Amino acid sequence: MSKNKIIIIGSGPAGCTAAIYAARANLNPVVITGMSEGGQLIQTPDIQNWPGETSISGYDLMEKMINHAKSLGAEFISDEIHEADLSNRPFTLKGDAGEYQADTLVIATGANPRYLGLESEEKFKGNGVSACATCDGFFFRNQPVAVIGGGNTALTEALYLADICSNVYLVHRRDEFRAEKAVIDRVQQKITEGKITPVYNAVVSDILGSDLQGVSGVRVKYKDGKEEEISVNGVFVAIGHIPNTGIFADQVQTDEGTIITGTDPKYRTSTSVPGVFAAGDCADSHYRQAITSAGTGCQSALDAEKFLQENN
Repeated sequence: MSKNKIIIIGSGPAGCTAAIYAARANLNPVVITGMSEGGQLIQTPDIQNWPGETSISGYDLMEKMINHAKSLGAEFISDEIHEADLSNRPFTLKGDAGEYQADTLVIATGANPRYLGLESEEKFKGNGVSACATCDGFFFRNQPVAVIGGGNTALTEALYLADICSNVYLVHRRDEFRAEKAVIDRVQQKITEGKITPVYNAVVSDILGSDLQGVSGVRVKYKDGKEEEISVNGVFVAIGHIPNTGIFADQVQTDEGTIITGTDPKYRTSTSVPGVFAAGDCADSHYRQAITSAGTGCQSALDAEKFLQENN
């Protein structure tokens, strides 16, 4: 088991950017990719807000970033870390394929969509239930769908689907949306046009359908106890994300799973453990954008470089 100057866990925009900067600093970074090289962004079919790219798929963007990091000497290892010991430096990581040690660590493990927890939801995942409108909206062209949630993510998903689907039912447990005013205004316009139908003060209690046909509707329950079935062919769940930080939960300080950074004022991406840094969605519950993840990935590598200079 060799000791590395820096190990980066995660290969999305944060992890790849950290690898690029760490490689340029001659830190010989090792990137533990997780289950899939490129992170969740590879599932996004069309990205139109990455600077310099009018339109690019998530797969192509991440391929460019990975190849860039590799061209500078970053080593990518396909492994899933399931145990970490951050009590002493060098830190020790155990994965399915091996054991690793590092003087500094960048956690860039991202976050996964939060689901409703319904048995029927699990049954229809991939067969009518999705957490990514840009990934799967195409399959429901000119069909009615439901979006669950009332925040920025849900409203943005609903706006995207409103231009594809015949109607979008926006199911929200409160009586008003909790999103940016500009986004709410755009949704209100779609409501006026009849493309989005708000379903306020309601939660989805069941997802209806069959193995053969997939989703055929949702059962919603209102605050007053009334229940109603709405016919839809797709259900998009947009009620937040769960940071992939479980293996670090008892070792670094978190807030509802999101790693708290900036604990040492000298290092913007520092965690509560000296020498451990965090970047991307696992440390950001607010923006969750590819470009902001890349930015914190850059910061984490620069912080790790400075830490090594000051502590070795």
